[in-house]
Amino acid sequence: MRILIVGGGYVGLYTALRLQRKLKPELGRGEVEIVVVSPDPYMTYQPFLPEAAAGSISPRHVVVPLRRVLADCRIVVGEVQTIDHSKRTVTLTTLATEETGGTEQLSYDELVLAPGSVSRTLPVPGLAEHGIGFKNVEEAIGLRNHVLEQLDIASSTRDPAIRDAALTFVFIGGGYAGVEALAELEDMARYASRYYHNVRREDMKWILVEATGRILPEVGEEMGRYTVTELRRRNIDVRLDTRLESCVDRIAVLSDGSRFPTRTVVWTAGVKPHPVLAATDLPLNARGRLRCTPYLTVDGVDHAWGAGDAAAVPDVSTDEPGKETAPNAQHAVRQAKTLGDNLARSLRGQPLQQYSHAYVGSVASLGLHKGVAHVYGRKLKGWPAWFMHRTYHLSRVPTFNRKARVLAEWTLAGLFKREIVSLGSLEHPRAEFELAAGGKPPQNPPGNPKGSS
Repeated sequence: MRILIVGGGYVGLYTALRLQRKLKPELGRGEVEIVVVSPDPYMTYQPFLPEAAAGSISPRHVVVPLRRVLADCRIVVGEVQTIDHSKRTVTLTTLATEETGGTEQLSYDELVLAPGSVSRTLPVPGLAEHGIGFKNVEEAIGLRNHVLEQLDIASSTRDPAIRDAALTFVFIGGGYAGVEALAELEDMARYASRYYHNVRREDMKWILVEATGRILPEVGEEMGRYTVTELRRRNIDVRLDTRLESCVDRIAVLSDGSRFPTRTVVWTAGVKPHPVLAATDLPLNARGRLRCTPYLTVDGVDHAWGAGDAAAVPDVSTDEPGKETAPNAQHAVRQAKTLGDNLARSLRGQPLQQYSHAYVGSVASLGLHKGVAHVYGRKLKGWPAWFMHRTYHLSRVPTFNRKARVLAEWTLAGLFKREIVSLGSLEHPRAEFELAAGGKPPQNPPGNPKGSS
């Protein structure tokens, strides 16, 4: 029997870990095979992306290698293109098939569909050409390099227009990703500016644009207002009830009429279900998420399971009709454990259990030693909230190896100065050799500065 897990994120990793433990006898006898298909050979712990972008954590310690952790599973690095559940097959592309332009098919007996989500973009003119995402570790490190290179540009130019655009940073979206990324990078850039003789912290403009009337809704209205006050105290321009209407020619045009020449537009305005869901014969809800039951089975379909961002799971912890669990890491990790347990039970003919978990709260970092939290009804801010943010996420990052490495880096960061080196040239490692060999080095896309993603 083959169990196919599509996706190597929170749900994919933790479900496979659970199944390794629960089905160890069957795996040992060769009766069951667990196959994990993921576009990357690692799982990214996304709550640490802002700290990786700020240089507080090494990028290597934000990711968990699947092959090391899932030793009893078969890992396939590839992208699932279509799923035909009626025939129990998926069509996928791998690194090998990309070379030939073909695809391959893989059959299965049980399907766990957990591809996660992708960035939700809007048809904003200029966004595709100049926008920078913040969804994976490559984008986080690319953004760090980009911000530091803007300081280099501002320091080396005499043109006031170029300097002003280089020192203007616009972030779209007031959720976790937008607020934490802006806060951490502003903290880093403010520290880095002391090493530039002609760039002061007051020269930089940091702008947060949010389409609704509040930011960080997960931590509650009161803590959201505190966050706005705290950011504005740091001279960060927070624009509520405002939208990005255009960023053509590197000019961010907002719905309130403001125009900001800028070389940095970071898009963090939400996510949407992975597009592979639309290429299946499985039932979806109005928002394109997989329609699931409280047992994490796909509604009305046998031998199919779902959880995480891609799944619409009924929230049985509340009496509110039609309410679904929020698509966040807290639910994804817990759903994965229930899913793994239920899948093992179903193979052994045992009754399934419902997923039920009350939301305990949220924590968010606002830079070094600053944060907000709303946990079990208690509201914290400043250093205690920041400490709780680090403690909680350290406890949740998979494997003791990663926990120890992250803790060691935090300890060393408290003893030594920040690293403020830009390594944007790593994105084109062969450029210098190609030029020396008489070839043409790779060029950055038009309007996309070196180091951006």
